[in-house]
Amino acid sequence: MAGHRSPTGRACPPVPGRDRGAHRAPSDGHRRVQVVATAATLGAVAAGTVTAFTSGAPAAADPAPAVAEVGPSPMLAASAGVLRPAQRLRALAAPMQPVAYSTDDEITDERVASVAKASRLAEQLAALHAQQARTQAVIRAGGLDGWIAEALQVMNLPQTLAPGVKKIIMAESGGNPRAINTWDSNAVRGTPSRGLMQTIPSTFRSYVHPHVADRPITDPVANITAGVRYMIDRYGMDTVAAGGRNNGYGGYLGY
Repeated sequence: MAGHRSPTGRACPPVPGRDRGAHRAPSDGHRRVQVVATAATLGAVAAGTVTAFTSGAPAAADPAPAVAEVGPSPMLAASAGVLRPAQRLRALAAPMQPVAYSTDDEITDERVASVAKASRLAEQLAALHAQQARTQAVIRAGGLDGWIAEALQVMNLPQTLAPGVKKIIMAESGGNPRAINTWDSNAVRGTPSRGLMQTIPSTFRSYVHPHVADRPITDPVANITAGVRYMIDRYGMDTVAAGGRNNGYGGYLGY
């Protein structure tokens, strides 16, 4: 092969062990082989295998249990590690089978009765709450009905007694909490009846409810508690519910 010429025109002696072939760029065929080999290697790494290439022979693949055997490249190792959770995701994506539940319990008469009892208790509780709400509304409104409702609540007596108590009050005092009887036998003795229920001082002190015992005899709520408790003790609850005692002609009798 011809040697290189120097700028002076003299031929330079060839360098031993070196020729023009050493400076020749790789041919396209050689470049394609490198690209194919590199791609195959990357594919093998991604699949978890190591591929070896030999001239004139097809590539052979051997399974590699660990990505670390491929090489020191952290990028390739990370790529291989991403595929393993994907395999678990494919397993989770399998069709879900419905779970059937069964029970051996039989519906018995006892269970039916228990459910019915619970339903009745719930209805009673709801009715009680509604009644309490109505009572509070009456108390807030004030007046004679409010005083009666509050007195029955203090005594823990049913509000169903309210009509009978009101009838007694209207017969005794006309609904005036400051009413004073000046003509009966009690007045003659110097202890006139006072308040809504027209109680004398000794009766008031003995029968007023403890929760309102610090109030005066003319206090509407305290006076009602004293008169009602005296009537229950003397004549019974039915007499209070009936609105007091009556004579043979249906007229009201004082207590």
